[in-house]
Formats: sequence, C-alpha cells, structure tokens
Amino acid sequence: MPRILDFNGQDVTRTVTVASIIDSKNGDAQLTQVTAGTADEAAAAEAAGIEMVACMAQSVATVRQGSRQIFVTAAIDFSGAVSDDELLGVAFTALADGADAVITARHPKCVKRLTDEDVPTMGHLGFIPKKSTLYGGVRAVGKTATEAIELWDQFRRLEDAGAFAVECELIPEQVMTEIYERTGLVTISLGSGRNADVIFLFTSDICGESPRVPRHARAYADLAALHAKIVEGRILALSGFRADVIAKRYPSDAEISGIDSNEFARFLEMLGKNNQL
Repeated sequence: MPRILDFNGQDVTRTVTVASIIDSKNGDAQLTQVTAGTADEAAAAEAAGIEMVACMAQSVATVRQGSRQIFVTAAIDFSGAVSDDELLGVAFTALADGADAVITARHPKCVKRLTDEDVPTMGHLGFIPKKSTLYGGVRAVGKTATEAIELWDQFRRLEDAGAFAVECELIPEQVMTEIYERTGLVTISLGSGRNADVIFLFTSDICGESPRVPRHARAYADLAALHAKIVEGRILALSGFRADVIAKRYPSDAEISGIDSNEFARFLEMLGKNNQL
C-alpha cells in the first residue's frame, strides 16, 4: 500500500493514489468506487476491499474516522460556494480534512482554477442530477449523434482544464466506449457501461437501502428490510416499556437497589433527629 504525505504533511498510507489511478488507465483490472457519508460506511468499504469512496465535502472528516486508508474524493458543489475562489476554499478545506481529490460538475474554467493550484480534480459529465430539468428529466445523455459529439467536446475541454478523472453518469455504453478509447482522463462509470477505468455505484443502492434501485444499479443486500425491522422492534420495545410502567410492572425487585436493614434503621433514626432540630 503506497505511503504518502497528506495535505497536512502527515505520513499516511492509501489504497491508491492519484498517480496509481492514472497509471491504471486502460489496464486489465478495474477499480471500484462507492459513496460514503458515515464512518461506518467508510469502514465497511475498506473492509470489503473497495479502493475509492466519494462523499460530500462536509463529510470528509467523518468518513476519515472510518477509514484512514481508502482514497476519498470530496464533492464540492454542494457547499454554497459560488465563485471560483470560494470553490477553491472549500476544496482546500476538504483536503485538510483528509480528502485525496475533489469532484465538481462546474465549468472547465472552475476546474482550471482548482488544477492551477495543484488540487487533484475530477469532473462530472453525462447526466448531472441537479441539471436534470435541462435534459427534460432523468435520462441517459448522448443518445443522439449531436448530443454525443457535444459530450465528447466536453471531455476534451475538461481534460484541457487539467482534470485527471471524470465521473461519467448515464452515458450510452457504445458512446462511452468510443470516448474511453480516446480520452486521456481516467473514466469513472456510473451507469455508463463496462468500458471504464473505475466502476462506481451508490452504497445505498448496493445495500438495498434505496426506495427504488435505479436501472443501472444492482442491490446485493436488503438493508431496507432490516432497517424496517429495527424501526418495528424499537417501537415494540418502547411500547412495552410504557405499558409496564403504567401497569406497575417496571421496575421489579430485581431492577432496584436496596440498603442493609441496620443502615436503613440508622438512617430513619438520623432523619428523626434532623426533624427535631
């Protein structure tokens, strides 16, 4: 596992580095990336051998509590930063909190502002959820020749801006394959098919926690059912406690503390003396 100095100059190890991710491009072995928002999710990802996680910038410190080794990418578009300098400030904070890279869906000029300061930056192309109204809804992007060639142009502009990788969301696999063979960017496929350097899914989808699993995802567990049982069990337990209190069944003799009879007698005697004062 490679040893690096993080943004704070601390000696750490990482599952992968920016350099090794770039070196793995077009290799036989694909990397995996999932989301993480909690220490538990980060710890589970590390234990499962996942190499990379993505999280909100404000969650980096929490995610790092769960894993000191996994490669963490911070999404910096959701912090309220508007100007390029504000975006840079959020990026630096994320790196100081333990992120290894940042991701943004902003314009290439915003990406260049980050990469000019040597911030390892990923872009986001294809379907971008917060821009879904521009596409007329949730759909794959690049389904017409005109749209696909415009997408290819966006890849080239992003690469020119200095990004080292790009999240490719809901791009038709045939289009993604052609772009994959031509771009110098590390490609991270989220619903864009098999031909990419990194395959990405949301942890909530993988674990069966989402209300609806997207077409491109696959659930490997049914944690939603377990969570439902936990909620049901919690209500049953609380209801039982309240019922026992009302019926005078709680607490029982086994659940209360006592006092030696001689000590209690002395206590009563002392209380009597105090009352006489």
